[in-house]
Amino acid sequence: MTALYELAREYRTQAEALSDLDLPAEVIADTMEGMTGDLEVKSNAVAFVVRNLESTADAIKDAEGKMAARRKAIENRAAHLKRYLLDSMQYAGVQKLAGPYFTIAVRENPAAVVVDAADLIPAEFMRWPDPVPPPPTVDKAAIKAAIQAGQDVPGVHLERGVRLEIR
Repeated sequence: MTALYELAREYRTQAEALSDLDLPAEVIADTMEGMTGDLEVKSNAVAFVVRNLESTADAIKDAEGKMAARRKAIENRAAHLKRYLLDSMQYAGVQKLAGPYFTIAVRENPAAVVVDAADLIPAEFMRWPDPVPPPPTVDKAAIKAAIQAGQDVPGVHLERGVRLEIR
């Protein structure tokens, strides 16, 4: 089976060769139409594969979202049950439970700093950002709007690319 790129090359070579010959327009059109059929069939086959891959990627993305939501729900449920167990043990005044599968204990966390009023904290206890601020970034949307409005913006230009659209 001939690859798409080979068909495209043959089509282009044939079109160039036919344009150099002194043939009637209908002969050139018939010849090119015959070659277009093969190119069209192969292109459609490739387009089907593209659609299939895009569909698979969308399905995976959807599954990732559902799995992330499920993971978050499970994590929240575990945190809730953990808090429920801690509250119950504290209410009962029990510090430790030992069983065949787990040893469950209420422990104190290390001391943590809680900021009540940040403006009262002396400068020596503040972290300052790097002396070099991050470089500015280009606002491409503003540049595009300015150029489209007729303004000259040095150092940039608008460029149209191409993409493949399969409907």
